[in-house]
Amino acid sequence: MTQSAQQMFDLHRDILDQAVGAISSRNFWTPYPESMRKYPEDAVKAAPSRFESLLNQPFTLNSVGSTHHVGGEVSPYGFELGITYNQPSPDELIVAMQVAMRDWRDAGAQARVGVCLEVLSRLNAMSPEIAQTVMHTSGQGPLMAFQAGGPHAQDRGLEAVAYAWQAMAQIPATAQWVKPQGKHDPIVMDKRFHIVPRGISLVVACSTFPTWNTYPGLFASLATGNPVILKPHPGAILPVAMTARVVQQVLEEAGFDPCLVSLVPDTVDAPLTKTLALDPAVKLIDFTGSNTFGDWLIDNATQAQVFAEKAGVNTVIIDSVDNLKAVTANLAFSLSLYSGQMCTTPQAIYVPKSGIETSDGHLSFDDVAAGLAKAVQAFLSDNDRACTVLGTLQSMDTQARIDECRGLGEIVLDSESRKHAQYSDARIHTPLILKVDAAQKATYGEERFGPISFVIATENTAHSIELARDVIREKGAITLGGYTADEAVAEQFEELAMEVATPLSLNLDGGIFVNQSAAFSDFHATGGNPAANASLCNQAFVASRFVVVQSRRHGQPN
Repeated sequence: MTQSAQQMFDLHRDILDQAVGAISSRNFWTPYPESMRKYPEDAVKAAPSRFESLLNQPFTLNSVGSTHHVGGEVSPYGFELGITYNQPSPDELIVAMQVAMRDWRDAGAQARVGVCLEVLSRLNAMSPEIAQTVMHTSGQGPLMAFQAGGPHAQDRGLEAVAYAWQAMAQIPATAQWVKPQGKHDPIVMDKRFHIVPRGISLVVACSTFPTWNTYPGLFASLATGNPVILKPHPGAILPVAMTARVVQQVLEEAGFDPCLVSLVPDTVDAPLTKTLALDPAVKLIDFTGSNTFGDWLIDNATQAQVFAEKAGVNTVIIDSVDNLKAVTANLAFSLSLYSGQMCTTPQAIYVPKSGIETSDGHLSFDDVAAGLAKAVQAFLSDNDRACTVLGTLQSMDTQARIDECRGLGEIVLDSESRKHAQYSDARIHTPLILKVDAAQKATYGEERFGPISFVIATENTAHSIELARDVIREKGAITLGGYTADEAVAEQFEELAMEVATPLSLNLDGGIFVNQSAAFSDFHATGGNPAANASLCNQAFVASRFVVVQSRRHGQPN
C-alpha cells in the first residue's frame, strides 16, 4: 500500500466504520447532507457559472492511446452543451487496464477502500456543481438533481464500499491450519488467501440518473480490485465525465495508474456498448436501462456477470383508506416527481370497481380516480413549483409516448405542457392518468415510461392482488404500494410482496413516498423479479466481484 492510500484510509476510517454499522442496523444515517444549506454558500452560488464554464469546449481526461472526439449532448431545458470528450480505443484501453490492475490488486483492500472514500468525499464537496450537470443532461429539477445526483448518489456509492470492505475483511490474509494426529505429530499447513478481482468492469450509465445508478457498480468494482470502464449514455456524459476526472485525480495522487477508471463515451449513431460488453476481458457489467438491451447483455455477454436493472410495472393497490385526501396527495407527488421518469414511479393503480371504504364513508371507483386527478392538479397548480418538481422529459421519445397513450383508456387527467420561467424551450409535461378495465391487461401490463398511469377497475381487492401478482411475475416491478385499513388485508399485501419479490410501502400518506429509496436502509430492487436481477445494495451485489485464491505449504506449529 502506498503512503498516500494509507493516509486516505486513515482519514476516512471513522466514516467507513459508521457505514458498516449502518448497513447492519438499517437505521437512518448519512455523512453527506441532502440540504444545500449545509454546503458552502460560495460553492452553491458559483455552481451555475462553473457549469457554464464547461460548455462549448473539450473536456479533458487522462486517456490511453489513440482517441478521437465525440459529443452532442443537448439539455432537456433547451440548449446544446457543445462539449466534446476523448473516446479512447477500446482495445488499447483494455490492455492498459489489465497491466494497471496488478498493482491495484496487490495494493490490498485498505488502499482501494481508502481511495474510494477519498473520491466520495471530493465528489460530495462538488455536489452543487454536479447538480448543474445532472440537471442539464437528465432534465431533473434543480432540487432533485442536487439530492439524487449528489449526496444520495454518494450514499449509494459509500454503501457499496461498505459492503465491499465487509466482504473482504472476512477473508484473513494468512492462517495456520493444524490438524491433530493422535500420537503422531500434527499436520501443519501455512495458508495464504488472496482477494483477486474478476477483471475489467463495464458500467453502462443511464440518461435519467447518470450518477445515482452509476455509483454502486463503479465503487463496488473499484473497491474489490476491478478496473472500471464508464460508458455514459450519449445524452448524459458530463456528470459521469466529472466523476471519472475526480477518480483519476485521486488514483494518481495515491500512486496508481489513472486509467483504472476510464470514460469511453459514444454517440447514438456509433454506439460502442456491445463491442465493450463482448470483450473477453470484461468480466463484470452493470447496466440500467431498457428490457431489450438488458436482456441482450444477459444473453450475449456470457463471459461476464451482468447486474441489470431494467423496466417493470410498478403497482399500487387501494383497498380502503383512512383519509383519501392525504393518500391522493401522497400519490400525486409520486406521479409528478421527475415526470414519472423514475424506476420507482407507480404506473398501475388497482381499485375495486365497487369503490372503497374511507373514514368519511364509501367512495366510488370514479370518486377515487377523480380524487387522484384533483390532487395532481392542486399539487401542480403553482407553475414554478410544478416546473421544479416535474423537471423535464429527458427524451423526445417520452413526449411522443404521452401522445400515443392518450387513446389507451378514458382520460381522467390529461397531460399538459408547461412553460419554464427561465428556459422557454424546456420539455415539461404534467401526468396523464387514464381509467381502464381489469380486462385490458395488455394496456396497463406494459411499462409506459414517463408521466403515464392507469387506474384499473377490478372486481375486488382479491382480484387486484391476483392481477398485480400476474403482471409483476411476468414483467417485474421495483416498487409495490398498498393502502388498507384492514390488518388482514395488510398481511395479504405483505404476502404478495414476498411472492413477487418486490419491496412494499404500506399506507404512505405523509412525507415519505413510494419513489424514495434510502441508502443504508432500503434495498433498492431485490433481484427476485424480471425488473432487476440484482439489488442495490447487498452482499451479493459486491461479493461476487472478486474471488479468493489460496496457496498452502507445509509449516511448523507456532
